[in-house]
Amino acid sequence: MATGLVRHSSRLLVAGAGLRVPFIAVILRRGYGLGAQAMTGGSLHEPLLTVAWPSAHLGPMGLEGAVRLALRRELEEIADEEAREQRVREMTAAAQENAKALNAAQLFELDDVVDPADTRGLIAATLAAARVADPPPHRFVDTW
Repeated sequence: MATGLVRHSSRLLVAGAGLRVPFIAVILRRGYGLGAQAMTGGSLHEPLLTVAWPSAHLGPMGLEGAVRLALRRELEEIADEEAREQRVREMTAAAQENAKALNAAQLFELDDVVDPADTRGLIAATLAAARVADPPPHRFVDTW
């Protein structure tokens, strides 16, 4: 587009991917799509440690939007608006169940699901144990 929004926005992803210091990702509440990728250096596997609180949800995009997109044709076939919205609520609830952090941890997308009270100590212990060697050479990628 005329404003270069995609190029400007991608700088956040590029900056995260180019980090040369140890970093840790803690997902407190929601981790969806490119926002989650940007905050974790491009992948949940990039940080030194990636953990989530039990209340966290992860997914490719906001869950209600994902339901509406994936079931668009099915929803269009439901004539009654109340019944259609009820179907959206049901499917969104099912998606929320699947998006729980514990499920992501079982699929090895997270290192662990941690008690919020233990988060500070875990971060401190991880950074203390991290062996910081010479960082790899910086790879510059211009988003323009």
